[in-house]
Amino acid sequence: MITRNQALDLLHAHTQNQNLRRHMYAVGFAMRALAEKLGGDPDQWEILGLLHDADWEETKDSPDEHTKHTLSWLHELGETEGPIVHALKSHNGKRTHLAELEGAMEWALETVDELTGFIVAVALVRPEKKLDLVTVESVQKKWKQKAFAAAVAREQIAQCEEKLGIPVDEFIQITLSSMQVHHEELGL
Repeated sequence: MITRNQALDLLHAHTQNQNLRRHMYAVGFAMRALAEKLGGDPDQWEILGLLHDADWEETKDSPDEHTKHTLSWLHELGETEGPIVHALKSHNGKRTHLAELEGAMEWALETVDELTGFIVAVALVRPEKKLDLVTVESVQKKWKQKAFAAAVAREQIAQCEEKLGIPVDEFIQITLSSMQVHHEELGL
């Protein structure tokens, strides 16, 4: 299996935008926390979070290619099958049709990907712009404001209840706490 350091090397080699890097770090931290909650492999889940958008800078104008570049890079490292490969295939599955979502790891990525960005948006509208001052209640308050971070697919996040058996409030808490622990790496 690819190591965390190899994943970071790939991410850094192909992603120059600091905010996009921080997004992938946040998803990685949240995925690790979710793996611990759901009995998954924390290292594997974090690596998936780190890599899920590694090719976005190269594919943002061709969304049907998103994840295909990352899969190619993994192939060059000898990673041609397994849970991370399948999860990357399913990550953009609606466009690439490479794989359907399966299992807790893939559904965790599907639901937490949007939530990390939403939490960052909540932090950024605060005068202090600090994650440690964000609460589950402040996230919930903004959640109800449809104009706030309108591009965030709240229904995608809310699937955590059905697909993972985690109530939305608890899902927010797990994700927020994982990000707060690593606030320095996330620049917030």
